[in-house]
Amino acid sequence: MTQTDTAMRKGAKGETLLTLDNVSISYPVFGGIFQRQIGEVKAVQQVSLEIKPGETLGLVGESGCGKTTIGKGVLGLVPVKGGQIFFKNGRIDQGLTQKDRQKIQMVFQDPDASLNPRMKIVDIIGEPLRNLMGMSKKLEIRREVLDLLEQVSLKREHLDRFPHEFSGGQKQRIVIARALACNPDVIVLDEPTSALDVSVQSQILNLLEELQKEFDLAYLFITHDLSVIHHVGSSVAVMYLGHIVEKGNIADIFYNPKHPYTQALLSARPAVNAEEKQKQIILTGEVPSPVNPPSGCAFHPRCFSRTSDLPCDIDTPQLIKLSDTHEVACHLYHEGK
Repeated sequence: MTQTDTAMRKGAKGETLLTLDNVSISYPVFGGIFQRQIGEVKAVQQVSLEIKPGETLGLVGESGCGKTTIGKGVLGLVPVKGGQIFFKNGRIDQGLTQKDRQKIQMVFQDPDASLNPRMKIVDIIGEPLRNLMGMSKKLEIRREVLDLLEQVSLKREHLDRFPHEFSGGQKQRIVIARALACNPDVIVLDEPTSALDVSVQSQILNLLEELQKEFDLAYLFITHDLSVIHHVGSSVAVMYLGHIVEKGNIADIFYNPKHPYTQALLSARPAVNAEEKQKQIILTGEVPSPVNPPSGCAFHPRCFSRTSDLPCDIDTPQLIKLSDTHEVACHLYHEGK
């Protein structure tokens, strides 16, 4: 990346880069002899988010809550059924232009599955340079790939190796280098450290922080690991069964959680010392099916704070503001309690 690219990015500080406005995404369910659609998985329901340059928005929740589907929706990998997605001032939920694909990149969870085992690293990282940036000269591509490798702490001798010759952490660095190849503004990080050893995780997180500071990148960081977001996040959105149940900055979510589901998630974190240890909240029952979600609040069948005077099983709570940075979707606060 050139100094001009970096300066242009930093000049846009404060403007919203990525906006999700009441986005809903569903997957069809087929069955019967003729494989007709018999239902749909309501993976994401009326989700609204904003990300600005230099920010890391952590999207957290248990497996199957719709986190990865949101990332795929942003990249145009799955169709958006309702709502709108905007990148800068342009709408992208109806299709991404080539320029949009340059500026929005993704780092997937499994680096082994993200890299073609038959291609050398110089060709893997050089592919977006050829396809999206229009580079054609081999020497020019090779120089650019070397510069990208150096940015992720890899060396010249790695250019002509194959993916199987690298460790898990090195492979993830290669995937990050490929994501940086097109000078992106936004990177969707889908569990980028979950397949790595703990010591390697910290190295990758530190690398991501350094790159963000240098290039003013915006991250949509999808993870189930709350400690990771506590370390690198700017703000957090908590998902449950396709819904955002709470949003706020790091202090709001980690030190003043309001939604019962957020409180249960935080109580399940491993405690590093006695001061952090708290009473663990054990949720009863199973996560409902997104094919047939419960009426009203999606969390109400497992909620430990529910009372008989609240319409939890009838009305779906909307996000309400508790402060300038903190929002929660819970009838406890709709009722002014």
